[in-house]
Amino acid sequence: MRFLSFLFVVAAGVAPVFAQGAGVSPADLLKPLKESWPTYNGDYSGRRFSALNLVNTATVKHLSLAWSIRMTPGMPQAGGRRFGGGAPTPLIVGGEGTGQLNVGGGTIKASVLAVDGTLYYAMPDNAWAVDARDGRELWHYYWKTRGGTHIGNRGLAMWNNYLYMETPDNYLVCLEAKTGKERWHKTIADLEQGYFSTPAPIVVGNHVLVGTGNDIDSPGFLLSFDAETGDLQWKFYTVPMKKGDPGLDTWASLDAARHGGAQTWIPGAYDPETKLYIIGTGNPTPAYTTGKRGEGDNLFTCSLVAINVETGKMAWYFQTSPHDMHDYDSAQTPVLVDGVINGKMRKLVVTAARNGYFFTLDRVTGERLVTTKYGQYTNWAKGLNKFGAPDHDPVKDPTVGGALVSPTSDGTVNWQPPAFSPDTGLFYVPEGNGFSIFYLTDTDPRGSMGLGGKEEAYVGVPGNYLSAIDYKTGKVAWRHKWYGNGGGGGLLATAGGLLFAGDGMGNFVAHDSKTGKPLWHTRIGNVSNAPGTFLLDGKQYVIVATGDTLWAFVLNN
Repeated sequence: MRFLSFLFVVAAGVAPVFAQGAGVSPADLLKPLKESWPTYNGDYSGRRFSALNLVNTATVKHLSLAWSIRMTPGMPQAGGRRFGGGAPTPLIVGGEGTGQLNVGGGTIKASVLAVDGTLYYAMPDNAWAVDARDGRELWHYYWKTRGGTHIGNRGLAMWNNYLYMETPDNYLVCLEAKTGKERWHKTIADLEQGYFSTPAPIVVGNHVLVGTGNDIDSPGFLLSFDAETGDLQWKFYTVPMKKGDPGLDTWASLDAARHGGAQTWIPGAYDPETKLYIIGTGNPTPAYTTGKRGEGDNLFTCSLVAINVETGKMAWYFQTSPHDMHDYDSAQTPVLVDGVINGKMRKLVVTAARNGYFFTLDRVTGERLVTTKYGQYTNWAKGLNKFGAPDHDPVKDPTVGGALVSPTSDGTVNWQPPAFSPDTGLFYVPEGNGFSIFYLTDTDPRGSMGLGGKEEAYVGVPGNYLSAIDYKTGKVAWRHKWYGNGGGGGLLATAGGLLFAGDGMGNFVAHDSKTGKPLWHTRIGNVSNAPGTFLLDGKQYVIVATGDTLWAFVLNN
């Protein structure tokens, strides 16, 4: 592939090399989360639980603003950004586009990596490194896009001194962490087929695991690239692609399966003991009209799928929404927990799905252990099937006259990462309890493409909550009522007994993780990403984004 990126520094000839430390080794990624934040959910478990406790239930009242910075995506104005009158920020430009298309998408939805005193994060087509002490920009990488849907970017991955990002026009880009200089970029998917890539990559060993998305009728898949060279190692399709593939009998035909969706929108969790990467898959296509996909379960859409990272082969699956008809992606973060179920220690994976149901599975075998309905008004299923999954109720499918359904197509939770505290044994998740009337607008038996063929009227929200679920029973331990659409971009739990979240009314809030009681808040605007925390110079920082602005808080005592 031709190397197209070049180094461009406004009013400066050479980009300085910043002493940012040793980066993140593969061994570092196996450690429990504490001083740093080296990957999307902090560590492989998906818990978003930090062992830091300097900020705790007693001291959180002293948490105050350390700094904030507003990011400017795209090509800067003449002179570039300067910090305190100093030299302009180095700008590195790459991409396969002409540079004439500047789509925008200036919202930070990414989890922020915190490594060796430096923060790394992204927006669509853009990545930055900033000094964690004061928010000073160290470098800015800009990708000249060919197009694609710029709905968001979930963040970066790090391996040794390299960073990895996905672009909306479906490239995996590898950067030098110290300088932002591009090393290589590789194609993930075909832009002409409607793919657009939003996930944060996950690095396991020398495997860079990459997902993508599509809202039309193309098959979902997960890719593994070599972390050093970018060479493709394997490709796993999430729907049957040839005769004899598992799950084909749940589709009306091979052609329907090959156009069946099941996109890999969100990063998964990794278990180093089994070498299994567990990831959730998206909805079947067409989403709201059965069309050619038939009346079967449509595997492996709306499922948790466990994939061996060395081989790219599936070890097990569990479908959370068989024959989904409401766009209830199962692309939510799975969380790994070790705990006792029915008197026996088990290696578990738990998830709260978009469809309003909570699941606890054995993560070695995929055996279903717990299924409960945590959405208070969830009504799209008529019970559980023989596998312990919700049993799809055809009465709640979109109809010409309309079907009243909860949750809405946005789900009880969407892409926002949950959190889990081993100290409380509670799984924390936003709970949205909206109602919609789903109208069928295309009665052609062939169905509609992608998300077409229906209209959705949002008709009521009886209550939105921050909810804490006991993973052993699936029962809700407590609910804290939100007066807006809370949860923002996700949650953070800490060993200080705190649970951080946006409340949907412009507040960033620290809750007591045992009770849900709010202990501290600051009004900074609606939270757009999942909060993080790290230790630097003996101080614990808490960071969060609102739109295009990143905020850092530290104890003032």
